[in-house]
Amino acid sequence: MNKVLLVIQREYLARVKKKSFLIATLLTPLIFPAIMGVFVWIAVNESENQSLRIIEVFDETGLFFMESSDQYAFVSSDLELEEAKKMVQEGERYGLLLIPKINLEDPKGIQYFGAENPSMSLMSYLEGALKRKIEDQKLYEKGIDPAVIKEIRTSVSIQSITLSEGGEEKINDATVNYALGFLAGILIYIFIFVYGNQIMQGVIEEKSSRIVEILVSSLRPFQLMMGKIVGIGAVGLTQFLIWVVLIGTLTSVVVGVLGMQMPQQQAIEMASPELAQAAMPDTEVGQILQVIQGIDFVSLVVSFIIYFLGGYLLYGALFAAVGSAVDAPSDAQQFMFPITIPLIVAYMGLFVFVLQDPNSTTSFWLSIIPLTSPIAMMGRISFGVPFWELSLSVGLLIGGFLFTTWLAAKIYRIGILMHGTKPTYRILWKWIRTSQ
Repeated sequence: MNKVLLVIQREYLARVKKKSFLIATLLTPLIFPAIMGVFVWIAVNESENQSLRIIEVFDETGLFFMESSDQYAFVSSDLELEEAKKMVQEGERYGLLLIPKINLEDPKGIQYFGAENPSMSLMSYLEGALKRKIEDQKLYEKGIDPAVIKEIRTSVSIQSITLSEGGEEKINDATVNYALGFLAGILIYIFIFVYGNQIMQGVIEEKSSRIVEILVSSLRPFQLMMGKIVGIGAVGLTQFLIWVVLIGTLTSVVVGVLGMQMPQQQAIEMASPELAQAAMPDTEVGQILQVIQGIDFVSLVVSFIIYFLGGYLLYGALFAAVGSAVDAPSDAQQFMFPITIPLIVAYMGLFVFVLQDPNSTTSFWLSIIPLTSPIAMMGRISFGVPFWELSLSVGLLIGGFLFTTWLAAKIYRIGILMHGTKPTYRILWKWIRTSQ
């Protein structure tokens, strides 16, 4: 056990003391908000400085009057169609909207001409505007005044409240839950890949430099493998915890500066939660704060640590086995494919199934199967997961880690001392069967 601890200490300190680690750890919590701020600044300036885009409307029906917006101005054309197209080609018009004589029951044949490919937002805007115009025209033909319909239409906003088993009510927001699930799932995915590759690269370097032959003379290959996996995993965990502290500190400072959570409000909450709830302004900002306050960030962070460690240890053992079997990173590509497939499935499932419907059958199985559960379950955590599902997922993840470690140890024990051999899947299977 002492030898394993020495390997862990060596791997941990060798990476933590690097300047690149310190720079990445300290700057990352600042880089992402800065990048988001830059994008927001660019978007705001672009919207302010962007010139109005003129779109020629060639309406053969004479029924459609397109209303201009802040970004697009629509001009009814009295030119020939070819002349209007030429104006678009020469840059005098941003685009041309051709509305032929169509059947309102089946409006087909509408075309848009532009000198460049249109954006999705422009096409959505045009389709939405034409849809409303056609609906108004159909209402008018049936003797219904469209203005009356517009007066009757009302926007509705539904506040979502979750009832716990104890009867406690918590305001939630699907957008906030989506964002938290998205961020947590992506971080798990990135961490597994980054630190898993560090394990593989470290094993390959030690093997190619023959340092491993000296190391295995004083400790068993399994001890070396576990020390390297746990040591590098501790580096990732340290980095994540530092990020949590820095982000929490920065968030508290920003919230305090903006006056979202003043000391007076904290005192009111401690004395009388009901009074604080009543004092909360009935505004969008107040509702967002209520949603954020209802999130159990402690459980979220603890779950992230558990699934990060479980997923990393499960895949880290496989990365170590691949690194021990090859002599160069280029030779590892063929063995990386079956390892990355479950990660890619989990990554795609996070967007297609988990974040869209966290309680679906597919989301459940993705969060239970050990190879996909670290990413999928973190996508579900913020929405709320029954305790038995969480327990089952963690238990199977631990079992999966033990199995992959046992499997990887058999390959590692032989492969770490093999040189000049191009391993295949048949050779790896032979090592697994013959290794004791």
